[in-house]
Amino acid sequence: MNQQKLAKDILSLVGGEENVGSVTHCYTRLRFNLKNNDLADKDKIESLDGVIRVQIQSGQFQVVIGNEVGKVYKELEKQGDFQSGENDETVQEEKKGNIIGRFFEVIASIFTPIIPAIAGAGLVKGILGLVTTFNWAPADSDIVTVLNIVADAVFYFLPFFLAVSAARKFKTNEFIALALAGGLMYPTLIEGAKAIAEGGAEGLSLFGIPLPFINYSSTVIPIIISIWLLSYVHRWVDAIMPNALRVIFTPTIVLLIMIPFQLVAIGPLGSYLGIGLADGITWLFEHAGILAGGILGATRPLLVIVGMHYGLMPIAIQNIAVLGFDYLVPVFLMANMGQAAAALAVFIKTKNKDLKTIAASSTVSAFLGITEPAMYGVNLRLKKPFIAALIGSGIGGAFITGFGVTASAFVLPGLTSLPVFSGPKFIYLIIGLIITIAVTMVLTFLLGFKDMETKKEKTEAAAVEDGQQIANKETVVNSPLEGKVIPLQEVSDPTFAEGLLGKGIAVEPTNGEVIAPFNGSIESLFQTKHAIGLRSEQGLELLIHIGLDTVNLEGKHFEAHVEQGQAVKQGELLITFDIDKIKDAGYPTVTPVIVTNSSDYQEILPNDQAGQVKQDEWILKAVKE
Repeated sequence: MNQQKLAKDILSLVGGEENVGSVTHCYTRLRFNLKNNDLADKDKIESLDGVIRVQIQSGQFQVVIGNEVGKVYKELEKQGDFQSGENDETVQEEKKGNIIGRFFEVIASIFTPIIPAIAGAGLVKGILGLVTTFNWAPADSDIVTVLNIVADAVFYFLPFFLAVSAARKFKTNEFIALALAGGLMYPTLIEGAKAIAEGGAEGLSLFGIPLPFINYSSTVIPIIISIWLLSYVHRWVDAIMPNALRVIFTPTIVLLIMIPFQLVAIGPLGSYLGIGLADGITWLFEHAGILAGGILGATRPLLVIVGMHYGLMPIAIQNIAVLGFDYLVPVFLMANMGQAAAALAVFIKTKNKDLKTIAASSTVSAFLGITEPAMYGVNLRLKKPFIAALIGSGIGGAFITGFGVTASAFVLPGLTSLPVFSGPKFIYLIIGLIITIAVTMVLTFLLGFKDMETKKEKTEAAAVEDGQQIANKETVVNSPLEGKVIPLQEVSDPTFAEGLLGKGIAVEPTNGEVIAPFNGSIESLFQTKHAIGLRSEQGLELLIHIGLDTVNLEGKHFEAHVEQGQAVKQGELLITFDIDKIKDAGYPTVTPVIVTNSSDYQEILPNDQAGQVKQDEWILKAVKE
């Protein structure tokens, strides 16, 4: 894959730099906020080498690329300045989509840029769990302390990461957003919250309004709500502030408004919402774990398709921050392993080399936690493997939640994240993985799928199709008589020679049999039996006129073997006649063969050079446009 060319082609086909409001990427897809989605050529982008799928979700134009998306994004950044587009009020994403769709799009846009940091820290958290579980190092050792710093830094200071990402999404000042995060994470609040937990402190009061001590480390909801409100407050203050005073007084007034308000209202409200959400999830999984796990395991791939899976990410992170564990991440793992297993089964079963290559690479990616290449490149294309994966991951999800499997950190759900699940219930996670993979693969084999055509099969099919198209455009007329071919213009009757009845050819017969020159039907049969009209299955109308002026014989020396309206097959006997008696009566036996609907065809090609013809040789070809 040429990433530079692919980025250039994609940018051109989405309508150029001037149509891009903003663009970012997640693990597998480019996410465009276009000013006008109608300017993007979805079909052409999807046909590009390296593009797996193109879709529009909640007004966002998404190009699924797979594991190479990061490299393509870097090349795309070189193609133009897309940051300036983030302040463009005409971006179509702001206009379209219902409120639920837009909510999930906002969550996805905020979390996508920080996923690498979260995933990396989560994996270190899992490694740390292994170190302490198996006593590979003392809990108070320096190495464990350093690993704790690495694992906890991102999650502890998560409000700072979310502040920057949310500020970019809500189009407000990133540094003021960081100041708001600093307000939430101020040591007085953190230490006060710890003191309250130990029963030795009380909160503050601002103008008689309680300002509670709350530990906002690792929280999600308070900072996102604060930055959303900041975007409006900053815009309002900036609008009323004189130009000469904006640099100093706009941020001052904004901070004086926002930090106190978030500490007395937004922060506590967001914190209580987070705690309530975590408690609700815990109650659901403790009281209906099998049902909840089964439904989530089976439907998470569907959420991935519509981009709503990012809405579950802050819930999982909030659960870990509040409870120290999460029920969702293990189910996410089952869903990913289901997609991987389905792609693996396709790899084993398919005979198509191209599909086998795609299935192999996407299987590896899915086992590592990146499922879009397997979903879009293999399973959804073949349909039944995707259904098998939904069933398998649903059963696996129900199993692990039934045994209360949890995660101690948020990670990218793949095999590399297994250390995060270490603990007394780790064995149930492994069994759940085996169930998910086994059920999915067995169902994929049992349900089967229509294998993609190989290049050879495609070539053969194309050749047959081309042949059929040519056949539909070209009608071949075999000679109805055996004899000598004569150009129509050499016939002595000017009605035929000048083509007044249509284009064609003539035959001087050497025997007295007329046969059907193609499959068709008898449209007309003269009582005198000297002429017959036929219509081919392709619609060609043909007149076979035996001799010149032979109508005067009133049927003598002619015998018909078919009736008007009868269907006939090529080679079937139509009329017999006595050549010698017709000639003795003074009539020429030269037989014009005329295409009477010649105007329906672009060309009527006579085989003038045939000389002597037999009844199975062609004398005319009628070609349509």
